[in-house]
Order: sequence, then structure tokens, then C-alpha cells
Amino acid sequence: MDSFLQEPEKKRGINKILLGAVIIAVLVVAAVVGIISLQPSKQQVHDQVIDSAYREGSPEFALYTKKIAIQYDADHSIESLTGMGTRMMLIGGIVRNMTGKTLIGLEVKATVIDSFGKPVREKTALIIPKDVDSLGPDESLPIRVVIEGFNKDDDRANVRWKVTAIKVE
Repeated sequence: MDSFLQEPEKKRGINKILLGAVIIAVLVVAAVVGIISLQPSKQQVHDQVIDSAYREGSPEFALYTKKIAIQYDADHSIESLTGMGTRMMLIGGIVRNMTGKTLIGLEVKATVIDSFGKPVREKTALIIPKDVDSLGPDESLPIRVVIEGFNKDDDRANVRWKVTAIKVE
């Protein structure tokens, strides 16, 4: 009679809904990681774009460089402290394309110089296609380059811009 009044023991099993949700979540995460891993890295994009670009020394480079103007934009340049106690500068500029052709690749070097014209720090950056896909004839584009590692005593008198690679369409 005691066995008649006792509730039968329920077998604990695996919750099928929970198991299905975990499997779906793992598949979604694996798909996202797979898609992200197929994207080219910044360095691969940079190398691919600039690989066939005109560089210093070629006659095309000399021709097109004369018709690309980069102006330092002090109003959009910022200096700030980093967590390591050094200073960084976000240097603004404006690129103007007067070549008559569409630029599909542009690499520039920003150099911070001291009062005597000597370089303090410099950085080369890919502008096109990083910021925009292309820059048409007679168009302008605001640009920004971050240079880190300045000391508080560094003399930062001016900024020089230089085009280092051009690719036209």
C-alpha cells in the first residue's frame, strides 16, 4: 500500500528546447566568425590598392602630384594626452583633387615639424579607399591622421603633408 501512495519518480532528461537553442547559438556564432575571417585585413587592402599605384620617381606621379593639394586644417586638429603619459595628435587636412581624373588610391604622409623645419614624428596613412571609395575630379575630402608618441616638451610648430602614392582610374 505504501507504494501505491508514493508519487512515481520523474526521470530527469535533457531539455530539448534548451539543447536546440544552444546548438542554434553555436551555429550563429560560427557563421559570424566565418564571415569576419573572410574579410581582408587592413594591410591586405592597403597592399592591394597601393601595389599598382604611381610612386615617387615615375613621370605619372610627378604629373599628378602637382595637381593634388593638401591643406592643413588647424581647426580640426586635436592634441590630447594618452594613458601612458605621452601626447597624441589628430591632424586634420583637406585633400583637393585637381588632376581631372578620379583618384581610387591615395596614400599620404603627415609630418609634424619643429620650429627649425626638422621632423618630430611622421605617419603614412591610406586615405582612399579607407575613408571613401574614390575622389572625383575637382572634389575635396576632409582627412584625419593620428600620430602618437609626442612628449610634452616636443616642439610641434607645423604640419607638412606629402603624397606618397597615387592610383587613378
